[in-house]
Amino acid sequence: MVAVRTDSPDPSAIERAAQELRSGRLVAFPTETVYGLGAVATDRDAVAAVFRGKGRPATDPLIVHVPSVDAAREVVAVWPAAAQQLADSFWPGPLTLVLTRAGHIPPEVTAGGPSVAVRVPAHPVAAALLRAVARPVAAPSANRFGRVSPTTAEHVRAELHGVYSLLLDAGATPLGVESTVVDLTGPVPRMLRPGGVTLEDLQAVLGEVHHVERSVAAEDQATSSPGELLRHYAPTTPLVLVEGSADLRDHLAEALSAAGIEAAPLDLPVDAAEAARWLYAALRAADEGGASVLLACTLDPSGLGRAVNDRLFRAAHGRVVLDASEATVERLRGLVAAS
Repeated sequence: MVAVRTDSPDPSAIERAAQELRSGRLVAFPTETVYGLGAVATDRDAVAAVFRGKGRPATDPLIVHVPSVDAAREVVAVWPAAAQQLADSFWPGPLTLVLTRAGHIPPEVTAGGPSVAVRVPAHPVAAALLRAVARPVAAPSANRFGRVSPTTAEHVRAELHGVYSLLLDAGATPLGVESTVVDLTGPVPRMLRPGGVTLEDLQAVLGEVHHVERSVAAEDQATSSPGELLRHYAPTTPLVLVEGSADLRDHLAEALSAAGIEAAPLDLPVDAAEAARWLYAALRAADEGGASVLLACTLDPSGLGRAVNDRLFRAAHGRVVLDASEATVERLRGLVAAS
């Protein structure tokens, strides 16, 4: 692990990490969203090592990170006007665009599909690393597949020690949830995953943007973007999403306690930006608390609240409850018994 300053990344540390990547090894590094596990995107062996190291299915594509719009245009075959509009508005930043891939991007990166997901990150360390390596870097989140995403270097070390050759530690990531993903390969832009750029932000630039709340891709089929599978961002302890107020969540916790089931409420800030920043750390902390089941409430779905709700829904594997009835308690008793 090598500590680097966010405001002025040490050039020697950055060059060391770039050299590791150019040599075919894996490097974990911070972005403004979460920590990523990077490999040179055109190095098929290194990309395969990313999938092995994470235990990630080959049907789940990787995001290609580049340092600039010009570099992004080199990894795609078509650059539509909408891509330029979004790049002008949100890059560098937490926005990933799905576009038709260029021929030199290996199909292993894209789950064999014709499109590639590409992003220009805003984090100074990520930006410096991408400029230094001077090659596109494929980088999913630096955690075991399906687990809670890492927002600190310690999270990465705890899950993937021995997988990467170098870990750049720049402290906690500022945003805390993954990038928004927008598919521009069809006639109307589609938001595939909510994230740091909100649906409202996208609509202000593009007008019509298709989005289906709680859309889930089949696990045995290739997707065009990461983050579309239901089983994702999950703690080890079963999580249940409560569709209602904190009072309902607490009432359910009491009912479960009376039934001999220890339930731990997941307390997140009301402010969506703060909730996003602390979501994964809160999930990790709650997971270590010894409870049998975790209970989380949805946020107001506007703005960043949509991204937080999406991550909670997937962390809960789609388990949603609407009340604290005896039937709900029995349902959760079965969940705990099966876990």
